[in-house]
Amino acid sequence: MLSPKIYYVILLLVSLYALLQGRSDERVAAATCNLATFATNAVYTPQGSYAGVETGVLLVDLAAFAAFLFLALRSGRFWPLWVAGLQLATLGAHAVKAVELDLMPEAYAAAARFWVYPIFLIIAVSTYRGARRRIVRDENRVLN
Repeated sequence: MLSPKIYYVILLLVSLYALLQGRSDERVAAATCNLATFATNAVYTPQGSYAGVETGVLLVDLAAFAAFLFLALRSGRFWPLWVAGLQLATLGAHAVKAVELDLMPEAYAAAARFWVYPIFLIIAVSTYRGARRRIVRDENRVLN
């Protein structure tokens, strides 16, 4: 996995981009990522180190999934479904650890953290595409 410093830089860049150029859907998704990150840091138990199911992290991931699912159900765009699906994959990592207690902590931690990077990519691409759509729409308005 990438170092925490790189993670926070990516989170900051995606969040700023969504805030400055995104519509409400992109902003809500970025805000959910920020809240989930800081909530995870608050509930994570370093002494546990993913040796067992990280209950606090599981609850944060469940709340993030609920937020992404709510966003997907009310959005007119398709990309929030992908984000909710990727967050569901993160929940799957917790389920695998609950069933397979011998799962290596490193594998569990990696599986629980991996899917946030594709989520960041989807938020950034959807922000870009939404901004492009607005530019084209505005240009068409001027021409008509």
